[in-house]
Amino acid sequence: MENVNLEPIYIVGHRNPDTDSIVSAMAYAALKNALGERQYIAARLGGVSDETHLVLDKFGFQPPLHLHNIRTQVRDLNYDVPPAVSKAVTINHAWQIFQNEHVIALPVTNEDGSLHGMLSAGDIAAYDMQSIDEPRVEDIPVFNLLSALEGRILNESSDTPDTISGYVRIALPQSREGLLPMNGDTILLVGEQPEKMQEALDKGIRCLILCQAELPKAFRSVESKTLILSTPFDAYKAARLIYQSVEVERVCRRDDLVAFHLDDYVDDVRETVLQSRYRCYPVLDENDRVVGTLSRYHLLQPRRKRVVLVDHNELSQSVPGLDQAEILEIIDHHRLADVQTGNPIYFRNEPVGSTATIIATMYQEKGLMPSEKLAGLILAAIVSDTVMFKSPTCTRRDINMAHLLSRIAGISPEELGKEIFSVSFGEARSPKEMLFTDFKEFHIAGHDLGISQITTLDSAKLLEHKAEFLAEMEKRSAEKQYSMMLLMITDVLKEGTALLCLGDVDSVSQAFAVEIKDHEAFLKGVVSRKKQIVPALSLLWG
Repeated sequence: MENVNLEPIYIVGHRNPDTDSIVSAMAYAALKNALGERQYIAARLGGVSDETHLVLDKFGFQPPLHLHNIRTQVRDLNYDVPPAVSKAVTINHAWQIFQNEHVIALPVTNEDGSLHGMLSAGDIAAYDMQSIDEPRVEDIPVFNLLSALEGRILNESSDTPDTISGYVRIALPQSREGLLPMNGDTILLVGEQPEKMQEALDKGIRCLILCQAELPKAFRSVESKTLILSTPFDAYKAARLIYQSVEVERVCRRDDLVAFHLDDYVDDVRETVLQSRYRCYPVLDENDRVVGTLSRYHLLQPRRKRVVLVDHNELSQSVPGLDQAEILEIIDHHRLADVQTGNPIYFRNEPVGSTATIIATMYQEKGLMPSEKLAGLILAAIVSDTVMFKSPTCTRRDINMAHLLSRIAGISPEELGKEIFSVSFGEARSPKEMLFTDFKEFHIAGHDLGISQITTLDSAKLLEHKAEFLAEMEKRSAEKQYSMMLLMITDVLKEGTALLCLGDVDSVSQAFAVEIKDHEAFLKGVVSRKKQIVPALSLLWG
């Protein structure tokens, strides 16, 4: 009855992901899956930079899944999966499903599986009560009638009708004056009553049903337009089954239907349900086919998506809807931030220059050597995040791991680094795209700021777009009301950063002891956002 499909576990890096973030997610997912654990899927929270595209293409990998949010959806609920009945089935068949499956409603579907209506036990009961006041049926397929009555036709011919209509009457043995009216618009149920049978045939009624009785020999050769059926049920049960031979499409509710899709968010569903009077709602897939039903109680304890965070542990940098997800692990090399969990988790935070270094170490610990291509991919992430080992965040562990991976991949870290940073951004990229490819927000001592970083071998060429960069920075700063917005154009060869800044310029000047001219300064030896820019501002404002 319940949807027990187990969802995968997503491994995600931070927003506006860099090469280290994307590769760490991919490498850790590969490690988990190789060890035979549950299905892990690497994901990303933004576009893929030119640099990362180069690295992925070079080693033959596709970008990971683009995950827009991790909010709980209908597909994450343990919704019911009762049988969905075709609109052509009989009420009798639907009622048997209600009894056997103990459900409160059934989706009624068209031939292509799309939603036609909803059928509840109350709908059937209401129709049954109406049949007492109006004991008439219209156009019941004879096929349905025979199925419900477990009956057979006693005078089948080429003129046998496809459907039957008429008033349903029972011929009582004590009736002396006959049944009035009894004519061509009558469906008569009889027992061992030859005189009633004769009267019915004489009046040319629509259908004669013999209940637990045989057709007398005298009538077997009589030609009549009356359809004669037999059933093993008594007259009372047979009469009820006639009404239940109607197709469910005539009884089900079709007006004001409220349905939900698998991708609908539970927050939105809950609001709709609170404003609705129904107890059960159909669930549809992306092709509008019925896949189950949802009741109010399913919303009480939703099954949350499960995630592993790599290369970050800060809410503002993580996937939207993280508060609705279950965090299983965090693998990171940044400062501790504000991500909170409801249960103890595996948390690994190490002071190294790249999260990929930690992931590679975990391969060693598990006794699993990455393939040649995967080793090259991880190496590229380490080289990128440590800025060819020139970043102050770089450690001896990063360097040693990089050289180990280079031997497996058969490629020089230095040559790979030059290749990566020589094509950090192509000519097709607009200043806006370059500005927000590696962009992060920070909240420090009451100050909100955004810091973007572009790493290159030719900072002078990028500075030709200075006016365009500043214009885009001004727009974003005004929109987000930042205290400050910075763009780091980090030059690998110069081993420093050309810093463009807007907002609280005096703080930047004090923190780095430089003079800001026309929103620009060069910071010699500064190549790390997290270990040099952010700590200096934190110390100043703290």
